[in-house]
Amino acid sequence: MSNKGTQLHRRRFLKTALSAAGAAAIAPTIIPSSALGLDGAVAPSERVVVGGIGIGNRGTYDLGCFLEQKDVQFVAVCDIKEARRTAVKKIVDTKYGNENCGMIRDFRELLDRKDIDAVLIATGPNGHPLMAMSAAKAGKDMYCEKPCTKNIDQSLILADTMRRTGRVFQAGTQRRNLPHFAFACELARTGKLGKMKRIYAHPAGMQAMMSGWLIPETEPDKEKVDWDLYLGAAAWRPFNAKQLDGFNFEKGGGLVGGGVLEWGSHCVDLCQWAVNDCPPPIVYNAPKDGELVARYENGVELIFREKGWIPLGSCPVRFEGETGWVEAGDSGKIVLSSPDLQAGRTVAEIGGYPATFHVRDFLDCVKTRSQPKGNADAACNAHIACHAANIALHLGRTVNYDLKTNSFKGDEQANRLRSEALREPWRL
Repeated sequence: MSNKGTQLHRRRFLKTALSAAGAAAIAPTIIPSSALGLDGAVAPSERVVVGGIGIGNRGTYDLGCFLEQKDVQFVAVCDIKEARRTAVKKIVDTKYGNENCGMIRDFRELLDRKDIDAVLIATGPNGHPLMAMSAAKAGKDMYCEKPCTKNIDQSLILADTMRRTGRVFQAGTQRRNLPHFAFACELARTGKLGKMKRIYAHPAGMQAMMSGWLIPETEPDKEKVDWDLYLGAAAWRPFNAKQLDGFNFEKGGGLVGGGVLEWGSHCVDLCQWAVNDCPPPIVYNAPKDGELVARYENGVELIFREKGWIPLGSCPVRFEGETGWVEAGDSGKIVLSSPDLQAGRTVAEIGGYPATFHVRDFLDCVKTRSQPKGNADAACNAHIACHAANIALHLGRTVNYDLKTNSFKGDEQANRLRSEALREPWRL
């Protein structure tokens, strides 16, 4: 081609390119209002992207609390049960009007997703510690249902892992974000009841049984129900459908746990808050006359009891000081030894222990990188108190806990229940 031809070709190319650029500059760029955070929408940069692990009955309730928050984008569900994966996907897709919710069987695949900021962990108690520590190492913040750990050792590892990784951890002890419980704990913490003498927790059934094997049944296809993943780090046992209900599976140190670890992880958590989240008690007496009495280093008694409560609903707690007392329960009401303790202050009555406020506290802390009410250190101390009480209950005698070594003094039998072996290849 001649020089002249080449110049003409270049001129035509430049003219066409400039014309296209001009048209693009004139044409308006349409940006949806949701991307700018207008019309009540939350801008993508302000959203917390969430995935869920183990979304059954309780998890579905928690999921609803998350979906209520405008700054949450729920993107994937992980469950060992195909039916649950499908059910949760339908809930999420219906909420958002699309079909974008991912379904994952293996929690490790969900934790590998770079777009996920935080996870909701609502498996049975057996899965909580493994999922929580794995999520922290994967750089995810987490809202973890309780009981959060299966033994004392795991409680210590939980607190250390969250501290070391800098992750935001919220235990599912939602009563910490309800006004009447918060007020009762404030009265105790701030000396309004005088020097504290006794704090009471309702375990809703004091029993400690060893986990066992049920009659073996035919193991389903792992795409339908992944039994191996369900067992996780727990000792292997043959498949039995009844054990797919987390409440029928071991909850701690080979012990089923009963009420001390179930309701106890709520009630004892509130008692711990009342004494300013101090280290757990150091002496746990054998149960007597329906009560199990533990004693803190400063002499305050933590009493697990079934009877003698003012009828204020489930999960009652009572705090007694030298000059006054307060009792509260899930009805949303409180009873005081003297009306003067309220000092004209209005305390909102919210019954039914909703988790919405607790979820909101978690999301706010994810954004600010601050500590939520049910943080890992608080959960660690409350869970150790529950585990130690459970050990005293199981052994039927007093055990003495050393806060410096986090072990039972001269008690080999009790110390064997501080931890449990993990099934290969799992690690915390």
